[in-house]
Amino acid sequence: MGKRRRRTSSSSTSSSPSSSSSTNTSSPCSDTMQQLDAQLLFGIMLAALSNHELGATSEGTLVIQKALDHLLLSLLSKSPNSVMQSQQTLHIPLISLLPVLLNSKCSVVACSGLETVGAASLFSIEMNEQIASDGEIVKGLITAVTSSRRSVAMAACNALLDLLTTSVGRCKLLEFSAIDNLILRFLQVPKSSSPPISLISEEVGNKTCFKIGFMEDEYPILLLDLAITLINDCTLEQLVKIPRELLKEFIKYLSRIWAKVHRHTLLDSNQESEKFLYSSSIKPNNLAETLFRLSMEEGPFATSSKFLDVKRSIFHLGQMNFESFIINHWEESPLLITESSNASSPDNNIFNSFLQLFTSKDSIPSFLASLLQNLVSTPPISSDELDIITFLKESREEIGCPIIYQQDIRILKTLDSKIENHFLQGSSNLQDIASVSNAFNNGYTFALRGMEFHFQDFASISEGLAFLFGQPSTGVNMYLTPPNSQGLARHRDDHCVLVCQIQGVKKWKVFPNFGTQLPRLYSSLDDCIDMMDGCKEYLLREGDILYIPRGFPHEACTIVDDVKANEDVKYSLHLTLAIEIEPPFEWEGFIHVALHHWYHNYKISNHKSFKHSSLNLDDVAMHLMHIAIKSIGDIDPTFRKACLVGGISYQSVTQIWLKTHQQLLFNHLISKINSNSNFKYIASNVLGKHEDILENFKWLEHLDKKTPSIEMEDIFHLLIHEKEKVEAVFMMIKSEFCNKVVLLFDDVVCCYNELLEKYRRTRKQYINGMLALNCSC
Repeated sequence: MGKRRRRTSSSSTSSSPSSSSSTNTSSPCSDTMQQLDAQLLFGIMLAALSNHELGATSEGTLVIQKALDHLLLSLLSKSPNSVMQSQQTLHIPLISLLPVLLNSKCSVVACSGLETVGAASLFSIEMNEQIASDGEIVKGLITAVTSSRRSVAMAACNALLDLLTTSVGRCKLLEFSAIDNLILRFLQVPKSSSPPISLISEEVGNKTCFKIGFMEDEYPILLLDLAITLINDCTLEQLVKIPRELLKEFIKYLSRIWAKVHRHTLLDSNQESEKFLYSSSIKPNNLAETLFRLSMEEGPFATSSKFLDVKRSIFHLGQMNFESFIINHWEESPLLITESSNASSPDNNIFNSFLQLFTSKDSIPSFLASLLQNLVSTPPISSDELDIITFLKESREEIGCPIIYQQDIRILKTLDSKIENHFLQGSSNLQDIASVSNAFNNGYTFALRGMEFHFQDFASISEGLAFLFGQPSTGVNMYLTPPNSQGLARHRDDHCVLVCQIQGVKKWKVFPNFGTQLPRLYSSLDDCIDMMDGCKEYLLREGDILYIPRGFPHEACTIVDDVKANEDVKYSLHLTLAIEIEPPFEWEGFIHVALHHWYHNYKISNHKSFKHSSLNLDDVAMHLMHIAIKSIGDIDPTFRKACLVGGISYQSVTQIWLKTHQQLLFNHLISKINSNSNFKYIASNVLGKHEDILENFKWLEHLDKKTPSIEMEDIFHLLIHEKEKVEAVFMMIKSEFCNKVVLLFDDVVCCYNELLEKYRRTRKQYINGMLALNCSC
């Protein structure tokens, strides 16, 4: 197994009487122990255990000690021995004795048994699994680790760490609720509420790794190490089962330690391990992942009052209401919402808490230095990743690291609207915070992404806005620009934005959308957008909000001609609320969900089994319909508009209006599919591309109702060899779908909202985890 054995001082001490006895006294096994086979060793130990007066110096204890020493020696040397059935497994009768040894009232016997279990767990994968598969041994280990006898508890911790070196060992301990016992015991033992820590470097190959050193007693840190290892191997279901009352204090302790670890990480500090009572095996990213995992389900969803605050602060537009905004501007044209038309009270401004944080610093560089030092990087998560545990496993080396340039922050200025100059060229981290923060004085804009992952108030704003527009998520970015400067070059976004001017003034130029289609999330954008006609200019003052639809090129600068605006302005601070429209939540996505839902009902009503072969013509026709919907959506811009059926307004009149508006649009799009789905075009398109077009609809697998999967090779085969049959079934499926799905609108909305909630839940888990890491700092 390759892991170094840990022998506690108590274990070493307890073996000394046995060593002395073998030298000075005559023991039944003193001269022949090396020749013992498993059966005889079992008999000797069983006889010794029958002695009810086992004590540290009793004859029975010495016999057991000697026998275990012999077994331990063979395990540590990894040499063949008759005590083992093979080099990989222990003799079954010896295994049966281990629970008795672990539960012995004699500390010497219990410690020796625990040491043997640990050695066996490290001997081989097979032996580790053999130990882990014995429920009585596992329960004995969990009981021993909470023992009031320090020597036994320490030996049990070491044995458990050895057992945890395999996935089988970890699974078995999770099965027996080891985490609950470890956390409970950890909270019970005396310890400092916030012990001094340091990072201790360790060379692993060509890489320098850090582990956390504690000025703390070893026992509680061993318990912490065990808990962290198991928690980071949990499934989501296992995490949810951990009692909430246990987690409250445990999370507080982890947060205090994490805050110190993060500061040491920034300083890249390295202390000698001799200065600390205990050098743990806990790495900073291990601690960060545990805190992330335990906090995922902790944060509450945005309350209705917070949601209404968001709506009032942004969309209380005087004569223009939310419905008018949706009809006249949403994804169609820019809109300036001036402070005078925004009727929300300044005291209820949703950005007030951030503004107070901003104005509490003496200067911009000091504010930036303070801000950057307390932020943790947010590893990117795929938009269609709905398994947060999978994400954590793939990103665990990046969890908790300091912010990364280009990923979390950009520091740049633009000359002539086109050429962006970055303060850091090719650097991935901000090693000198003071130097970086002073870049502001040299004309550089600070663009900080993902504010919703760093501040609870922004997380609530983001969530409320996402609920308003019926989307899985929105983002909040901060832009701090010095006077007479431009940050980002002219560009267009693949999401709608609400630019909220917090301090200062900024001049914006917005150009018409030069494409017929709205750009999609993660689609490539042109690197250079030339000047075009139709530019509109907006001067944003404090409290103003500018809506820019996705796809509209724009740029902004603090170079303004307005003398009044320039009188007291030294810089511009604005926040961009990004409403991210992901493909499943466009109208095309809603229609894919409608087809998926309808086809499930169609199969049931026609008594057709879901276990047909991949060449079932109904299944093929259904998949071709998905391809047809995509083909029409690639041409018709309406299909890429955001679907708002998941939006919430908390006003009955608006809800009725929104539902009616959305249902009429749905019926209109279905009629387009009915009239424009040309089989010959679809068939030639599929055969001409020779690619797996079905990959575009993989996200449909997240729906609860499953439909049969099919391979593109089967579709190719049928289109070539049985084209007429496929066409006949396709036309029948298309007709049935288009004629009947309009009657299922409410049912489709429910199905769609179930999918939306899955996306939202993953997003919420990610935000909660990141907030735990950032707020702790």
